[in-house]
Amino acid sequence: MISNWGVRSRVMLVAVLPTLVLAVVLTAFYTGSRVADQEEAHLARGQAFARQLAVASEYAVFSGNRDSLHRLASAMVTENDVVGVMILDSNGQPLAYSGHPDAGLALPAGVRASAADLVNARATLRVVEPVLPSRLELDDGFTPASVGAEPSAAQPRALGTVIVDFSRSELTARQNRLLLTGSGAIIIVLIGGLALANYMSRGVSGPIRLVASAVDRIGRGDFFIRLPEIGGGTLRTLAIGVNQMAEKLASAHDDLSRQIAEATAELRARKEEAEQATLSKSRFLAAASHDLRQPMHALGLFIAELSQQPHAPESRRLVERIAASAEAMENLLDSLLDISKLDAGVLEPNVCPFALQPLLERIALEQRPRAVMHELLLKVRPTMHWIESDPVLFERILSNLVSNAVRYTRNGRVLVACRRRGDRLRIEVRDNGVGIAADAQAIIFQEFVQLDNPARSRDKGLGLGLAIVRRLTDLLGHRLSVRSQPRKGSVFAIEVPIAAPVEYRGGNDSRRSPGNLAGFHVALIDDDPLAQAGMTSLLESWGCRVTAADDVTGIVELLESGAQPGPQLIISDYRLEGSAGGIDVIRRLRERFGVDLPAVLISGDTGPDTLGLAQREGLPLLHKPVRPARLRALLNRLPGKD
Repeated sequence: MISNWGVRSRVMLVAVLPTLVLAVVLTAFYTGSRVADQEEAHLARGQAFARQLAVASEYAVFSGNRDSLHRLASAMVTENDVVGVMILDSNGQPLAYSGHPDAGLALPAGVRASAADLVNARATLRVVEPVLPSRLELDDGFTPASVGAEPSAAQPRALGTVIVDFSRSELTARQNRLLLTGSGAIIIVLIGGLALANYMSRGVSGPIRLVASAVDRIGRGDFFIRLPEIGGGTLRTLAIGVNQMAEKLASAHDDLSRQIAEATAELRARKEEAEQATLSKSRFLAAASHDLRQPMHALGLFIAELSQQPHAPESRRLVERIAASAEAMENLLDSLLDISKLDAGVLEPNVCPFALQPLLERIALEQRPRAVMHELLLKVRPTMHWIESDPVLFERILSNLVSNAVRYTRNGRVLVACRRRGDRLRIEVRDNGVGIAADAQAIIFQEFVQLDNPARSRDKGLGLGLAIVRRLTDLLGHRLSVRSQPRKGSVFAIEVPIAAPVEYRGGNDSRRSPGNLAGFHVALIDDDPLAQAGMTSLLESWGCRVTAADDVTGIVELLESGAQPGPQLIISDYRLEGSAGGIDVIRRLRERFGVDLPAVLISGDTGPDTLGLAQREGLPLLHKPVRPARLRALLNRLPGKD
C-alpha cells in the first residue's frame, strides 16, 4: 500500500513516525515510573501507619486493655485513606476494631514476627503488622546484655496482630490523572509532529509536484512551459534540467513539425498527381472500353447472323475461327465487366439453400473436355450436403478454381472434394501442378497477375479468374484459403455454411426453350450505324419486325407514322447523341405506348454509375458486346412468349 503513496505522504510518514514512537516510549516510561513511585509511596505509608499502631498497642495488648485499643483504632481510622482497623490477640481473637474493614479480604492464618503481611486487593490495601514486645537496654556497668532475651536467642513471640485496611481510590485517581496527562502529551506531540511534517512536506513535495506537473504538461505537448528556480541543491538542478529538456523538445518538435509539413505537402502533391493520373487512366480506360465495345458489339452481331447462313465447309471453318477469336475478346470484356460490378457494389447475392452435387457435376461436365485435352484426370467426389450461398455466384467461384487447376496442371490430376467441419463444409480443389511459391500467394488474387505466363499467352487465361474469386467470396462472406508448394501442387479451399435440405414442391421448370419470334415488334434506338445495322439484321433473322432510329425524336416519328401497332419491346443504347440518353428514351416511349412496356438497356460503359442507374430504374442492362444467345434468352422470357 505504501508503494502507491505520493511524495508528500511519504515525507509526512518519515517525519511523524519517529517522533510519535519516541513520544510514546518516553511517555510510557515516565508514566510507568510515576505510577510505580505512587504505588510504592502508598504501600510505605500504609506500613508506617501499621507499625505506629503496633507499637502504640503493645502495652494495651499485653495488659488486655480493650478501651485503650478501641481509642487507638478509632484514632487510626481518622487518618486519610484508612477505612478499617482490627487488633487481634496472639490467638487471632479480635480485641478491638474500628471503621469498615474489607470483608472480602481473608484474615491471615498466622503472622510472622519479623515482617508485615500485605494483601493488595483492587480497591483495598491491607497491611498486617505483628505486635512484638519491646526490648529494654540497661547500661549500668554491671549487666552486659539487655534485660529479656539473650542476644543469641530467637525473636520473641508476637503479643498480637494489627490489621490496617487502606483505600486505593485516591491512588487510582492519581494514577488515572497521570495516565490522562501522558496520553494528552502524546496527542500534543502527535499534533505538533503532524504540523511540522506538513510544513516540511510542503517544502519538499511542493517543488516535486511542480516539477511533476511541468513534466506532465511537456508530455502533453506543451513544450513552452518553464519552471522557476525553486529550492536549492538537487531540486534546483532538477528544475534547470527540466527547463533544458523542454527547450530541446520544443526545438525538436518545431523541426519535426516543419519536416512533417514539408513531407505532407510533397505527399499531397504526389497524391494529387497520382489521383490525376488515375483519373486520366480511368477516363482513358472508360473511353477505350466504350470505343472497343462498340465495334465488338457490331462484330458479334454480324458474326452471329453470318453463322446462321449456309456455308461451304471451308467457309464454315473460317467463320468458326472468327467466332472463337471474337469470343476470346468478349470473355476478356466480360471479366472486366464482372470486376466492375463487384467493385461498384451493385451486385446483390441471392443466398439460399441448394444441393451441392448438381453444381459439381455441371462444373465437371464443362471442364472435362479441356482436362482430356491436357491429359488430366478430373475427379469429383460425390457429396450429399446442402450449402447456403448464391448458387450462380458460387458456381462461378468453383468454376474459376477448377479452370485454373486444369490450366496449370500437366500430366496429373485435379480433385474436387468436400469435408465437413462442424457446421461448415470445406470444398477443396486439389491439383499436382506447378504450385505457387509462398511469397507469391498473396498477389495471385490481384488483377492480371499470372505467375507462369510472362509472355501473356492467351491459352493461360487473362489473370482475372482469381481476382473475381476473391471478390465473390468476400461478397458472400465465405472463407477462402490456399496452400501450395512449388512443383507439388496447390489446394484452394472454400468454407461455406451447411444448410438443411429443402424440398421444392410444385411448379414447372422455369427454363423456356426459344420460341418463334416471327412478327415480334422491337423499337431499336442506337446512334452507332454499325451497331444499329448489326442488331437490326440479327433481330430480323430471328423473324422480328424492327423499327430503328438514332434518337428519341426519330423513333417516335417512325412509330407514330407507321400503320403498325406499338412496339412490344424497347432496346436502347445508354449513350446517345444529344441531351436525351437511353433512360430518357425509354421513359418517353413508355409514356406514349404504356408504362408496362418491356425495355432493355445496352451500354458499353462498365462504371458503377451506369450499373446503379439501371438498377434504380429496374431495367435489365446488357453490356456490349451483347452475346446473341443472351439477347435471345431475354426475348424468350418476355411475357407472352412461348
